[in-house]
Amino acid sequence: MKFDEIISSLGEENFSYNPMIPPIYETSIFKFEKFEDMMKALLDEEAGYLYSRGNNPTVRILEKKLAALEKTEDARVFSSGMAAISSAILSFISSGDHVVCVDDCYSWTRVLLEDYLRRFNVKTTFVPPKAEDILNAVRKNTRIIYLESPTTMTFKVVDLEKIAIFAKEKGIITIIDNSWATPLFQNPSDFGIDIIVHSISKYINGHSDVVGGVVSGKKELIKHIFENEFLIFGGNIGPFEAWLVLRGLRTLKIRMEKHFSNAIAVLKFLKSHPKIKEVNYPLDVDNENYELAKKQLRGGSGLLSFRLNVEKPEQIVTFVNSLKIFRLAVSWGGFESLVFPTLASKKLREQFGWDLIRLSIGLENPEILIDDLAQALKKV
Repeated sequence: MKFDEIISSLGEENFSYNPMIPPIYETSIFKFEKFEDMMKALLDEEAGYLYSRGNNPTVRILEKKLAALEKTEDARVFSSGMAAISSAILSFISSGDHVVCVDDCYSWTRVLLEDYLRRFNVKTTFVPPKAEDILNAVRKNTRIIYLESPTTMTFKVVDLEKIAIFAKEKGIITIIDNSWATPLFQNPSDFGIDIIVHSISKYINGHSDVVGGVVSGKKELIKHIFENEFLIFGGNIGPFEAWLVLRGLRTLKIRMEKHFSNAIAVLKFLKSHPKIKEVNYPLDVDNENYELAKKQLRGGSGLLSFRLNVEKPEQIVTFVNSLKIFRLAVSWGGFESLVFPTLASKKLREQFGWDLIRLSIGLENPEILIDDLAQALKKV
């Protein structure tokens, strides 16, 4: 099916009264007419509706759409991006296993791998986001290669196909966080990646009013996650939140195209400004990963970062406090443009330095955003 067909109709068949928008099944349990029907649902909860911690019709519509958008066989939606990431990782490791992960990953993913899983004798090697470094870090007990491409904060791109081919030969599961690009601009399954995760709090929902996550992949992999981590940990999303994401999903294409065009406009401004010493955006023609990015990405999001040419941390504070349109906030993916400096986080300062600033370019007029950055830069 084409992108627009998936968004507008997939999974929305067979509702009573022919609603234009899928209904919200705000129910915790489902009743049965016969004992035999209940037994079927109990024997295979994945196949029917029994209890909304497992399956819910509203949630299932969203899962079908997201699986199709990622060109995978199935998907499961979670109550947060970290619930999705944690379940995907935990489902395929045991004590004594080893994980290889890009070092420029989401901070809470790093906490999970570096701190939490160490308690269970699972070790992780963090390496630069380059295929050669990732493959050289693989050991005999490596079970998972965890990727982000583009990565967090510096938005570097890794060769997905090269890593997937190697991993399949070794029997290693590959997982990627595809939140930056969304399924509109990148399908890691095209390059052989096994499992794709998203924070659907970001662009997929797109309105800064829902927290959620998704895991998609081959049916047998998703079934394994569903029957174990999904049902055991109870990290399911509620039907109302799923309905909100379905609403946001309908405008994903036009929103992402606007985020992309706005980001390019801001990128050009930042690159030309004398107080900016570095800009990180994978589809910048001067970026070291540009050719690989063009191969893997059909477009870009509104997320980029840059470094100010300053000598003191106080100048970073002056800059972010001087912004009027950009809001100082974590996360990204909504209408509003946001700014987040690594200076605000001890761990990020240690990893990236204190002078890195991330911008989430929203859907406002790009001239307004550029004017806001320009006036704030004058005060540095």
